[in-house]
Amino acid sequence: MARFNSFEDVIRYAIGREMEAYEFYLKLAEAAENVGLHEVMMDFAKEELRHKAKLEMEILKMGKTVPGAVAEMDFEYADHLEHYEPQNPRYQDLLQRAIAKEKDSFRFYVTAAGKVEDEEVREALLSLAEEEARHKVSLEIEYDVIMKK
Repeated sequence: MARFNSFEDVIRYAIGREMEAYEFYLKLAEAAENVGLHEVMMDFAKEELRHKAKLEMEILKMGKTVPGAVAEMDFEYADHLEHYEPQNPRYQDLLQRAIAKEKDSFRFYVTAAGKVEDEEVREALLSLAEEEARHKVSLEIEYDVIMKK
């Protein structure tokens, strides 16, 4: 884990990670093979924005300011439809990278929660860790499905 000088540094770093995850899930949504998977990836992207909002609330509780909110992007599946074969190596790679990112995010939040004294903040970080673990499992299931095709 990176070294931080304050709890605020930890939260701001986590906000950056959530924005990276948001953008990553938008890419996965664009590469999705079907409408259902596209919607799942868009839901993940939106959830990353909710994580960001939770973290920004912690900054606001400290009496600090946060950068302006990022507008939620509304992608229509048909607007980004490309032909992808079920065994598309690019899509498989994106899923593997997403699984690794979720695993890293889970570890980050659990480690950060173990270093925080404030119970409310600890619970917020553990809640985020739990959500990241759910994302990882969902992505692993999708990966297993496409590998069987």
